[in-house]
Amino acid sequence: MLIQSAFAAARQVFSAPLRGILWKSLALTIALLGLVWLGLTRLFGYLLEGHAISASYPILNSFAFFLAGAGLFVLLAYLLPVVSAIVAGYFLDDVAEVVEATDFPADPPGRPLPVGRALLYGLRFAGLSLIINLAALLLFFIPGINIGVFFAANAYLLGREYFELAAGRFRSIEEAAQMRVQYRGTVFAAGAIVAALVMVPVLNLLTPLFGAAMMVHVHKRLSASRGSTIIPPSRSRIGA
Repeated sequence: MLIQSAFAAARQVFSAPLRGILWKSLALTIALLGLVWLGLTRLFGYLLEGHAISASYPILNSFAFFLAGAGLFVLLAYLLPVVSAIVAGYFLDDVAEVVEATDFPADPPGRPLPVGRALLYGLRFAGLSLIINLAALLLFFIPGINIGVFFAANAYLLGREYFELAAGRFRSIEEAAQMRVQYRGTVFAAGAIVAALVMVPVLNLLTPLFGAAMMVHVHKRLSASRGSTIIPPSRSRIGA
């Protein structure tokens, strides 16, 4: 099921119906990363200039700036899941509508989450992801453990976020969370696939669209496997 869902999502990310959303998602992801980069470079530059080693040792100052720049790339890698959470919350409904219409045309379409609730989902998971990834960053200099912690933490976080967003189009918040817990192993494995994409340079920019499309498939297939009929909840139940 997971392999089928992953291949279906990969196919749809570059399909014509999703192409427009793809470019907007890439633009927003790059813009957010750019803002983070700008803010961090300004902060690092201020700190380094304020604590210049010595005018007599310019080569040491240059080396310090080089190390700070290299460190920023590492920090951005750890912050990408945070940015992905925000972008996913913004574009999830657009992606889900296309996936549902093209791959599940016989099923009733889901009901879009209110914009405020969708952004709240994204910001909530972004905040949790920020805390956990900064904690994982502290283990950066411990070989083996650092990658393992980064991967496991994001497999859980990304699986949880994308699944609840996809399921929330058909279920109340409580029901979506209960279903995630019921199928925690499958959701974690699906999140691991998304987390693996996060670790691939350049391709990781596709994480929001790929994760959203994949979790729509996962939710649909899990619902079908247990024989449940998924009917979009009323707006009163999702807090519209």
